[in-house]
Amino acid sequence: MSISTGIIGGTGLQSLNGINELSRNNVSNRYGNVSAPLINVSINGIEAVFLARHGTPHTIPPHKVNYRANIYALKEMGVNNIISVNVVGGITKSMSPGTIVLPHQIIDYTYSREHTFFEENLESVVHIDFTNPYCNKLRNQLIAISKSQKVTFIPKATYAATQGPRLETAAEIRRIENDGCDIVGMTGMPEASLARELDINYVSICLVVNWAAGKSDEIITMELIHSHIESGMRKILELIKMAVINQ
Repeated sequence: MSISTGIIGGTGLQSLNGINELSRNNVSNRYGNVSAPLINVSINGIEAVFLARHGTPHTIPPHKVNYRANIYALKEMGVNNIISVNVVGGITKSMSPGTIVLPHQIIDYTYSREHTFFEENLESVVHIDFTNPYCNKLRNQLIAISKSQKVTFIPKATYAATQGPRLETAAEIRRIENDGCDIVGMTGMPEASLARELDINYVSICLVVNWAAGKSDEIITMELIHSHIESGMRKILELIKMAVINQ
């Protein structure tokens, strides 16, 4: 049975509870160790593979994730579609905690991450087209599924990828809002561009779990973040199931 879809889970989605697990394999490749075992699952007879981005248990901070090893491992398994799940902070007014967002653009503020496969032993320099960082076909599919399941979501947003693991200052959030960003997270890059380099279709489903710094009087705590995760991730998991079945 071929595997078309890879699912990368972040904070709040460390496993696919209630989904039939077929096997799990510890994997490494030329880029190093993959974050966690690759878990083969079956959803209504359709096989997919799940990877916990931050490891199991959740111990790998965003700037230490081996994005290259992760994406390369999924490519080696034959994956041509990746659904990435990311938790984010809300910047603009419509991005309140609990909101599900399907971003269409991204701005990369990260630094010092291993961010490309095209840097050594090249026959020529390679530049990928990254005009539209997310796959429109997968985005449109998820939009249609969300509507059919009557899940409230926002179909467009610009994701700000910051370095982490610390959260941002209020001044940094003002700057990235002025740059046109709606949500902020720490794992969107270089994951998206690495997938593009390997010709893998890539889409992100984001769950807003807190207001970004300076957008609320609340102190941002892990307790606050987790209070919004449980119900939101249940909805996202149902969207993922439908997406896998419809590949």
